[in-house]
Amino acid sequence: MTVPRLVVAAPSSGSGKTTVATGLMAAFAARGLRVSPHKVGPDYIDPGYHALATGRPGRNLDPWLTSEDLVARLFLHGAEGADIAVVEGVMGLYDGAAGLGPSDSAGGGDYASTAHVATLLDAPVVLVVDASAAAGRSVAALVHGFRSFGTVRVGGVVLNRLGSDGHERMCREAVEDLGLPVLGALRRADDAATPSRHLGLIPAAERNAEAVDTVRRLGELVAASCDLDAVLALARQAPKLDAVPWDPSEAVPEKHPGRPRIAVAGGPAFTFGYAENEELLEAAGAEVVRFDPLQDEGLPEGTRGVVVGGGFPEVYAAQLSSNEPLRQELAAFAEASRPVYAECAGLLYLAEELDGAPMCGVLNGAKAAMAPRLALGYRAAVAVADSVVARAGERVHGHEFHRTVTVPDRGETAAWQWSASGPVGFVRGDCVASYLHLHWAGSPWFASRMVAACL
Repeated sequence: MTVPRLVVAAPSSGSGKTTVATGLMAAFAARGLRVSPHKVGPDYIDPGYHALATGRPGRNLDPWLTSEDLVARLFLHGAEGADIAVVEGVMGLYDGAAGLGPSDSAGGGDYASTAHVATLLDAPVVLVVDASAAAGRSVAALVHGFRSFGTVRVGGVVLNRLGSDGHERMCREAVEDLGLPVLGALRRADDAATPSRHLGLIPAAERNAEAVDTVRRLGELVAASCDLDAVLALARQAPKLDAVPWDPSEAVPEKHPGRPRIAVAGGPAFTFGYAENEELLEAAGAEVVRFDPLQDEGLPEGTRGVVVGGGFPEVYAAQLSSNEPLRQELAAFAEASRPVYAECAGLLYLAEELDGAPMCGVLNGAKAAMAPRLALGYRAAVAVADSVVARAGERVHGHEFHRTVTVPDRGETAAWQWSASGPVGFVRGDCVASYLHLHWAGSPWFASRMVAACL
């Protein structure tokens, strides 16, 4: 399949990739193009802004979480029917899995880096350079180094955080002397910045109208500062991809009749999730419905299984605690050994308490609280025990991303082990909860097992 595409990368984190990538998505969508949004790596937050900009699910491309072979296939699945696909990179262009905290055998070099994914997609790279503290020749030297290092094709440069017309002229001329086009030049624009907190950007779902306005302003900024026609022409230079689009109905090993209803937590407190996980559940035979633990006082009628993914329950602990009817119903649901799968924020919600506020009390008295340090990194995990999704001894690739701790950090039966420090997580009846985030495209049998357990 041929999909016009490009990868937005940078020499380092904080250079403005999200501003440029989200702005390009919004600007092209405003032109009436169907834009497919993608993000390299495990991050959940940027894809939320991408979805706002394009009206399509933001999708992640991560060789570690899924596999090298699936990257192009997942890309084509998400980009079906699109006029252009914009892929936002992660960290610096060549920063790989080892750069995401303790990698626990995640591999070194540039594996799972933006460059790695750009190579798998055979896509041109737009390099975003923060020029705020450099003059023209130094910017050119930096660009020359990144273009010369490795095998990716840097097709153009966007200069970011320029201070004046003279500053732009010096940087533009120096880069163009290298034979590379300057596709855009952005001035400092604090009014278009996205606010952050302890885990990075504040998710789009939490900011509602404010987030929509931010995305609109990013689109306007990029449209006024970049040559969109030149960017589109570069994306159209990407060759045909020799891959078949990923299909969740073909990926699941078993499909089950009966359409059991699986309720997935959503709303501002639970914003982390991969679109493919729900697509796999539906392909395996489930009816997937949403509920908001901040608002809904009960599970959707007819619920046979529950999935509580990641997010920021620590920000909403008081509100989650005050919804006692739902907490009690979910506790009774788990106590009756009905299937519950929880990741990270879900773990906190199922605990006895979070920062002193009562939660569902499902996990053997576990108490959760904010911690001084961030836990971040890829994990090569082994299932300690059988659960509704895994079998003891199975190996999976996932990641951690949290700034909380639970005491104890495991139940009488633990869920996973990924380091010498011992098992972690909880398996209690048909409830499994841990800090491990998983992209089910890398383990599609999880969906089949979850649906079977619901029946």
